[in-house]
Amino acid sequence: MDHILSLIIFFPLIAGIFGFLVNKESIRAYGITVAFIEFTITIALWIAFDGNEAGFQFVEHATLISSFGVSYHVGVDGISLFLVILSTFMTMVALIGLNIEKDAKNLIISILYLEMTMVGVFLSLDVILFYLFWEFSLVPMLYIIGAWGSDRRIYAAIKFFLYTFAGSVLMLVGILYMGYIYHATTGVWSFSIPDWELLILPISTQFWLFGAFFLAFAIKVPMFPFHTWLPYAHGQAPTVGSVILAAVLLKMGTYGMVRFLLPLFPDATIYFLIPIAIVAIVMVIYTAMVAYAQKDMKQVIAYSSISHMGIIILGIFAINAEGITGSIFLMISHGIVSGGLFMLVGMIYDRRHTKLMSEFGGLAISMPTFATIYGIMLMASVGLPLTVGFVGEFLSLMGFYKVNWIMTLFAGTGIILGAVYMLTLYKRSFFGEITNDKNRGLKDINGRELAAMIPLVALVVILGIYPKPILDPIDTSVKKMIVLMQKKSVLPENKEFIIKVNSIRGGE
Repeated sequence: MDHILSLIIFFPLIAGIFGFLVNKESIRAYGITVAFIEFTITIALWIAFDGNEAGFQFVEHATLISSFGVSYHVGVDGISLFLVILSTFMTMVALIGLNIEKDAKNLIISILYLEMTMVGVFLSLDVILFYLFWEFSLVPMLYIIGAWGSDRRIYAAIKFFLYTFAGSVLMLVGILYMGYIYHATTGVWSFSIPDWELLILPISTQFWLFGAFFLAFAIKVPMFPFHTWLPYAHGQAPTVGSVILAAVLLKMGTYGMVRFLLPLFPDATIYFLIPIAIVAIVMVIYTAMVAYAQKDMKQVIAYSSISHMGIIILGIFAINAEGITGSIFLMISHGIVSGGLFMLVGMIYDRRHTKLMSEFGGLAISMPTFATIYGIMLMASVGLPLTVGFVGEFLSLMGFYKVNWIMTLFAGTGIILGAVYMLTLYKRSFFGEITNDKNRGLKDINGRELAAMIPLVALVVILGIYPKPILDPIDTSVKKMIVLMQKKSVLPENKEFIIKVNSIRGGE
């Protein structure tokens, strides 16, 4: 287990290189096999992981540029563990459900390369290494959208790249300045996150650095008003691109908020808490209303995804164990549910080559199994109790309730609106009589599609009933981070605020 994290990071890259030697007829089986092995390794990581240990485990460190303190430094804790597993699981599921005839070899190799960058982001403890994986993730997704997308794929791909790259440049400035501050304070260069966590920064410095990092993460999420790239990307991307984008890539932004903003800039985080929460609530309600107005099934889910990300942000900025733990769990559950919904839309698109709800109606008659699975995933999306979507939303909102119950009430309306637009989608597409003859002979979900969806449905139910195995390791690492925030806060009133909002948990 000494180098298991390096194996997880670089196995998809090496397998992708060898993938060029595989013939076209075998490339799908090869890609699924590689993804399955990668997922199995992450499950082994989970089994070996000590859930009672709050710090980083399986740490690997090797100096790369000693004069500037740049190193290959990776590790995993409760915050990142399940996001790594989510990345490998959703990649495997996406490849199983993949249905594309055009240049399948290059698409599958691109997906494997993208998987490498995603797990690299979640496992990096050196910030320069984190930034490299963060930027490299743009390349395969740009290629996937631009080469295999719909009619306006080039516009969508370029917009996706420019938005996220612009934010990343600002983050790079913040990274370099933070490294300079560490050097000025200690006399040595370091870009290690554990080293940076030891620094106590002046308020003014925290503000500027918080802004540089936050903007990059906000664009990636994407937060309102930086969200306009996402509907285009989802609308034009092939199904596999939408699945991975919604399930994992968006979570890189919220993960960055938890990993960087809270422990490194605690006073700035609390200072900007209410403004960010207001924007998040606007994001929840506004995008829910826009989702209701959509005629395209995929666009409904795209705007729904943005709305749910607003709940995650509220949980993060609750600054307490319930909220942050709930937000991380919601990242995982949203990845499962939104990825599954995009996959289901892709299945119906493969049959009818349209995503317009007006083209459907009565699908429950011609595709009963498909309709049942769609209904289960939809219920999880609206946060039905005993489904995986309920747990994270409940904890996130409960955590923010301690900060401001009135704002939490407004945020809760987004869940109600979510039920409205999702049930409306289901009613228009699946209920009633079949009015379009093209829908009468549609084939129900097939074996390959079932193989992709059954694991998702199982997780929706199992984790909705018993989320403890995932919540406990997350909660352990989150508590440690909250203690760190309290110790590093420069202003006494911020220390008191952290104690106050964590009072039910014993004042961690």
